[in-house]
Amino acid sequence: MIDAEVPGSRPVRDEDAFDLEVVAAWLRAHAADPTGLDGVPQVRQFTGGASNLTFVLRYDSGRDVIVRRAPRGTKARGAHDMRREFTIQQALAPAFPYVARMVAFCDDESVMGADFYAMDRIRGVITGSEWPADVALSPEQARELCLASVDVLAELHSIDPTAVGLDGLGKGEGYVRRQVEGWSVRYRNARTEDMPDLEDVMAWLDARQPDDVATCVIHNDFKLDNLVLDPTDVTRVIGVLDWEMATLGDPLMDLAGSMAYWVQADDPDDFQMVRRVPTHLPGMLTREEYVAAYLERSGHTVTPEQWRFYEVFGLFRLAVIAQQIYYRFFHGQTTNQDYAVFGPAVQIVARRLDRLVSEAGA
Repeated sequence: MIDAEVPGSRPVRDEDAFDLEVVAAWLRAHAADPTGLDGVPQVRQFTGGASNLTFVLRYDSGRDVIVRRAPRGTKARGAHDMRREFTIQQALAPAFPYVARMVAFCDDESVMGADFYAMDRIRGVITGSEWPADVALSPEQARELCLASVDVLAELHSIDPTAVGLDGLGKGEGYVRRQVEGWSVRYRNARTEDMPDLEDVMAWLDARQPDDVATCVIHNDFKLDNLVLDPTDVTRVIGVLDWEMATLGDPLMDLAGSMAYWVQADDPDDFQMVRRVPTHLPGMLTREEYVAAYLERSGHTVTPEQWRFYEVFGLFRLAVIAQQIYYRFFHGQTTNQDYAVFGPAVQIVARRLDRLVSEAGA
């Protein structure tokens, strides 16, 4: 019998329940390696995230399988494309040792109610908004962890998309332009009457967008809570999770998205309220130090003045993501009170954006 729960998991919510025996039987029949998948496993649901649903199936054999499922009622496209997420990780595996081993993909909605894929669980330390209380982290270790994550991000960006069969993943040059235009449209479409219009910010970004510095595989959600750390050495990254937004694009835009979540210890109190990962801990790099380390590791050159565009874009994108989630709560599409906090988060990020744009000048 299993004698320990997976950190961050809880019993499955009633609205997300599925026929466990049907899913277990399908996995036994379709897994690339069915070893250890006999019997009906225990199931728990992960609590993080506001998009795709994630479960862990725990078998008496000791094998743990992670299942990622699109929300019911959605089709396999965009942010809920399970096949795409599965295919990206499967393709990256030979060149990037931080992806989980894929088990199987299913597009038969009669099995689980929506498309899903399964992968083996990477056993290690995963942080949330706070560092796990039972895991020691000295300031020296915190610094080494930051530098290790820089190395992993730069390593991902160095992969030749053609060599791993992912050259068709994106749309080629013009990524920066498409992102500025696309996220601006998303914000306008998702804006609720109680939120700022951010038109000044969108105009500022539109007028200052640089050319792409490169086209490579980018994760698009690279932050501490999507990393799995070695439980015997938490300065070593052993896994990268949550590939639903991965694509081909500009590596500095990937870094920009990551830094939007990097709330450091000396940030104002209101910005501390939107912190989602423990980047405030003693020893953690500042945003400036992290960017400098990445530039040194990757070989890209960006001045502080040029970086301001990426900083503003990353925060704007974060505001849009939060607004899209809050939109569902505002319009009564969900009663989940966890979604209500995204509204104040948008307002906090919007104030920071206004300050950054104002400081940058015309």
